[in-house]
Parts: sequence; structure tokens; C-alpha cells
Amino acid sequence: MRSYAVAPRFAAVLVSALLLASCAKAPQKASGPAEIVIWMQMDPAERTRLDSTLVRYQAAHPGLKVTAVPYDTENLRQQFQTAAAGGGGPQVIFGPSDQVGPLSLLQLLKPLDETMPKGFFDRFVPQALDTLNGHLWAAPDQVGNHLMLCYNKKLVPQAPKTHEEFLAAAKANTGRGRYGFAMNVTEPYWLAPFLAGFGGWVMDANGQPTLDTPAMRAALDYLADLKNRQGIMPKESDYQIAETLFKEGKAAMIINGPWSWAGYRAAGIDLGIAPIWTLPNGEHAHPMTASKGYSINVNVKAEQLPAVIELITYLTSPEAELRDATTLGILPSHRDAWNDATIQNDPTLRMSQEGYALGRRMPVRPEMRVIWDTMRPGLQKVMNGSSASAAAATEMQQASVQQIAGMKQ
Repeated sequence: MRSYAVAPRFAAVLVSALLLASCAKAPQKASGPAEIVIWMQMDPAERTRLDSTLVRYQAAHPGLKVTAVPYDTENLRQQFQTAAAGGGGPQVIFGPSDQVGPLSLLQLLKPLDETMPKGFFDRFVPQALDTLNGHLWAAPDQVGNHLMLCYNKKLVPQAPKTHEEFLAAAKANTGRGRYGFAMNVTEPYWLAPFLAGFGGWVMDANGQPTLDTPAMRAALDYLADLKNRQGIMPKESDYQIAETLFKEGKAAMIINGPWSWAGYRAAGIDLGIAPIWTLPNGEHAHPMTASKGYSINVNVKAEQLPAVIELITYLTSPEAELRDATTLGILPSHRDAWNDATIQNDPTLRMSQEGYALGRRMPVRPEMRVIWDTMRPGLQKVMNGSSASAAAATEMQQASVQQIAGMKQ
């Protein structure tokens, strides 16, 4: 098995956390804990749904309190690293599958294939399970997490299928305080579908970055053209700006994932979803796909485990997953829920499955987090016009290679 040293960024967090260990709050000691804490990365609609599920669970388990604390993706990882390295942190952490790479590298998670009851993982569809270094580190409650085109059907009656149709629809809806298109162009997860569509990918089979390529330059140039030259997007377009514009009817189309769809409908948007349009080269964009799920803090004591395991088993049950699927448009991970007629008869979920089928699996290796971090500055420079795509691609590659080299012995 390949051995790793801790990357500089992770190491700094780990050292500072250990220095603060005496101040860290250890997991609650109890035989059957009075409280289970979940730190999670979820959109508001997902949080609301989880809260209602936990209310139902607590009603059946008098004396147990379950508290869910929301974080954004990066803060979740960083805060958990600090707390768990100091002997504390929540019993459970929920988020996308790629977070298990750095957290398992730092030995902050329990390997669930050794922790959950025998046969527990047989209940899930194969595409929901991500193995890293011979272990399963998360119990998934959904698959997908994939980006799709979302459109306001009052403004765009039919989903554009090609680059030309997309551009025509976007230009027809631009003007008088409205944009034809808004998208988070500050985060590389939104770049990935276009990188794949132009024939590239983020890493090779050995975890080495593959960023300084013609495909990366083409993807960067394509998005920069949409944002800076076609006149269909706002000058500033991060996640929150794009989200707000679309919810307010001030953007006709947006690219986002299943976590956002319930919020759009709640805002009164007549929502349509579809796979991202084909690119000028005639190829489909290929969004990354991933599971999201629950992991257990390595600091959880043996006497606490039965209650934690029972909770995670409930949260990944067909009943819980089907409620989330029909309410939020999330594809379930449990075999029984995946094959349920409810999923097959729901138009949104069927369309989501189409987009999912076009996707490529997101690597869960520790190198993935490094690659995300080193892609981000170059992407933002190209989007704000301060760098050419070729220079940005070279910068991404060099930074990734350097930081990954620091992880390996």
C-alpha cells in the first residue's frame, strides 16, 4: 500500500490542532450518548429536510438529542480536521465523497467497512460506494451530486440541447435587468463538465494531475467567452450571485446540482432541468458525479457506536431516502429506493438520471483536494481577464505537482 506524508496545508492544520488539544472538546462520554452531533454540508432545503427527519427519529428515541450543524464545504473540512485532530469534533460528519481523501489520510475517520454491521454496504447500489486504500469511509444517502442545466420555463420554454441553441436562448433573455445565464465561475467543480467535454480530466489513474492540456485551455476559453464576450452573464458570477439572480427571475438559466432544485421551486421558479448542452465540438459536457454520505469521527468511543450506527442506518434507509428523493430531487443510494416506482415515475428524477448517466466519477483520492485548491486561482484569473488560459493551465499543473509531491514519501 502506498504511504503518504501529510501535505503542507493539512500538516499546518494538524499541528495547530494538536497544540490546542487540551482546549478541544472531546466527544461526549456516555453509554448511549444523550446527544449525537452531525456536522454537515447541505443547502438550506436539504437542511430543512434533514431537520424534519431528525425530529421524526428523536420522537422514536426519547432521551436522545441529535443536532445538525451546517458548514460550507471548505469550512466543514477545515473545522473538522482541527477538532478531530485535537480529540474532539462531532460524532458524525456529512458531505461529498471527496472529503474522505484528506480526512482518512489524517486518520480522522473510522473505516466503516470495519465499523458498520456485516453486510451493511450490500444494501447500496454499486455506484454509491467509493473505496479508498481498501476501505469504505462513508455511508452514502444519495448519488449524483452532478451539475445540470436549470432553466426558468417561463423564459426558456424548452431546454437548449446544443451550444447554438443555448447561446440563442441566453441572448434572447438578456437585457432590461435580466441575464440569459448565470453560473458559479469561481469554483473548479463547475469547470469540470466542460473540461471533460473537451476531452480532458483532472488526474490520471495514478493520481497525477492532468491540467496543462489543450482540453483545459479550451474549457477555460469557452467559459471566459460566455462570461466576458457574449454579454449574457453578469460581470461578477459566483455561487451566491448566480443563485440569487436565478431565484429572483433575473437569470433565465443556471448550472447547478440537485441540492438546489427544491429551493428554486420554493422561490416560485417554474423549473426545468436538463443535461448541459453539447459543446461546439459536438460532445456532451460530462459533469462529475459523486455520492454524499455520513462518516464517523475516529474519536467516537465504543460505548457510543451503537447509537451512532443506528442513526446512520436510519438516515440511509429506503424510507428516509425516498422522502428526500421526492422532496428534493435527489437520487437515492439504497437499492430498494433506487428501484422504487416513485423514482421511475418522477419526471425530475428521470431527467436527473439522464444527466447522471453522462457524468464521470469524481476521484476520492487525497490528491483531489489538492487539485481543486490549485485549479481555483487559475480559473478565477481567466474569468476576471487577468490571465490567459495557457498561463493558467500551466500554473495549475505546476502547483498541483508541487503540492502532491509534498504528500508522498
